Formats: sequence, C-alpha cells, structure tokens
Amino acid sequence: MADVRLSMTPEKILRAVLSRENLCAILVCAALILFLIVTADQSPQWIYQGF
Repeated sequence: MADVRLSMTPEKILRAVLSRENLCAILVCAALILFLIVTADQSPQWIYQGF
C-alpha cells in the first residue's frame, strides 16, 4: 500500500496550499503586520499626558 502523500504532484500541493481560505488568512496576517510596522514608530502620547 503506497503512501497517498507521495503521489501528490507539485501542482496539487500548490493548489492545496494556495486555497481561497489560506490566501485570505495570508492577506489578513500581512495587513496586520503592515499595520503594526506602520504604527510602531509613533510614541503613545496618552502615557505622557500626566507629566
């Protein structure tokens, strides 16, 4: 009995990895990382309001 994973072609693997659900998850993660990078250099002004 052969292992099923060995018979998968690169095209099938690529199609499984780049499914619609995975692409949506990748886009959401990329947007969150981009948002974090863009806003990370701004100091939180509310911390210094009491001084």
